[in-house]
Amino acid sequence: MKKLLLLSLLLSGCSLAPEQTTPPCDCSSNVPSSPQPPSTADKHNINQLLAYISNKAKERWGKDEFVEAGKHRYVKYLDGYNTRAHIDFEAGKIYVSTIAQHQPIEKLQKAITQTLLMPADPQHAELFSDKEAILRGKPFLLGQVVDHEGKPIEWQWRANRYSNYLIDTQLQKKSIQRGHAYYVEINMVNDHLEQREYQYAGIIRDAAKRYDIPEDLIFSIIKTESSFNPYAVSHAGAYGLMQVIPKTAGADVFNLVKNKPGIPTKEYLFDPANNIDTGAAYFYILKNRYLKEVKHPTSKHFSMISAYNGGTGGVLATFDSDRKRAMVKLNSLAPTQVYDALTTKHPKDEARRYLQKVLYFQKGFNEGKV
Repeated sequence: MKKLLLLSLLLSGCSLAPEQTTPPCDCSSNVPSSPQPPSTADKHNINQLLAYISNKAKERWGKDEFVEAGKHRYVKYLDGYNTRAHIDFEAGKIYVSTIAQHQPIEKLQKAITQTLLMPADPQHAELFSDKEAILRGKPFLLGQVVDHEGKPIEWQWRANRYSNYLIDTQLQKKSIQRGHAYYVEINMVNDHLEQREYQYAGIIRDAAKRYDIPEDLIFSIIKTESSFNPYAVSHAGAYGLMQVIPKTAGADVFNLVKNKPGIPTKEYLFDPANNIDTGAAYFYILKNRYLKEVKHPTSKHFSMISAYNGGTGGVLATFDSDRKRAMVKLNSLAPTQVYDALTTKHPKDEARRYLQKVLYFQKGFNEGKV
């Protein structure tokens, strides 16, 4: 693998807390059981919100046809959870479907238009309910989808016309456990990922300079975590582009870098600029406190990436159960040996794959291939 270019200059001037051992980003896919409607007290708990939506949607669609929002998937239910928009950002596919019994075609047409014009700001998207999104500003999918004339879709009249075209020419129907579903499939443009990357290039560049973190690392983390999906959510309690968990990475950044009490809200982390700033700031903490004793800059780079997914404790546990001995052993190894250990001996399989994936994307960004 091509040797990665790393920055060795450490930033200073920040008072940091004791070393964190829990992972700051999403590294779990466990689904809670017995979902209950979110109460006032836990309305900000993502597990409660996702479980409530899951329960309502499964009542309508059945377990086999249920689709849930995730890190690389946008899923929005409408019309009493009878109509659904599903964007697969990895595959570049959009699926809009309905099981409504009353005026299904009209509801499908409306849902297609809503999806094509979905807002760039996740705060207006009504992710955790079946309410229609507030269509404000430029659509998030602008340029990532074109109509039957090859034109970008920015205005409602064009979205309506294209949704009518899709229903006239691409409408499909299938039998499901609870009746019939009408749906259309929409292909995103070939460079949809690059277009999403471009939307956040300026924010990433500013955050990289602010925290002395390589731009290509931030790009690669976002691609790994969310495929540049600002609506990304997970049952681990992670939000947004860099899949930040409020109570771990978010709390550290607020308390140690921003000098703010408490933890960031989901609304704060759904803002792309806030999310990228928080993720980059957490790498600053990893670099200058939690992993500051790692001597070789390349070994530190590998360790930072691994810690972002599996926690600092997971990195050290790869080398020894005793934290001090672990650091000594890590520093005694060449960077290639550190890489081999983190990708073959890390306690969590996901963390092993995570480091490989991020470095692959980072190498691709440097070569202009990914």
